[in-house]
Amino acid sequence: MDDPMARPEADPSAVTRRGFLRTAIWVAGGLITAVYVIPGLAYLLAPALKKVQAENWIPLGPVTKVEPGVPTLFRADVRRQTGWIVNEEQLTVYVVTDDGRNYIALSNVCTHLGCRVRWVEGKQEFFCPCHNGVFDKAGQVVSGPPPRPLDQYPVKVEDGQVYIQGG
Repeated sequence: MDDPMARPEADPSAVTRRGFLRTAIWVAGGLITAVYVIPGLAYLLAPALKKVQAENWIPLGPVTKVEPGVPTLFRADVRRQTGWIVNEEQLTVYVVTDDGRNYIALSNVCTHLGCRVRWVEGKQEFFCPCHNGVFDKAGQVVSGPPPRPLDQYPVKVEDGQVYIQGG
């Protein structure tokens, strides 16, 4: 007969209170972890996943400002971003043309020690006052200690504006 003191057989498919609480704790912990980990990974990986702009053309100004035969100084504010670091700098460039169709853009930074060069109209040369470096109109070294010519930038003209390619 039936023993009143006998335990009823446990149903193997029934969820125990201990099993339910264990599952609930794991689910809550997983949700809390996901709330912090997913945005953190997005923050860390976003700069690496951004597409790199192959061509970054920097507008300098109108072509009408460039007088043939006279190097013209242009200033442009450049914003460069590497990952999460953003640097803003002012770029100064001399633009030269002899025929109004072909342009060259020369950096105004001396290749010797990084001093700023200036155009001396009377002598038709770029002069670096730090160590008396001299460059011709095309940026080639004429005299002094500079080891190489002034740096050049690729130039394009569109819609009456001068652009240089910056990295």
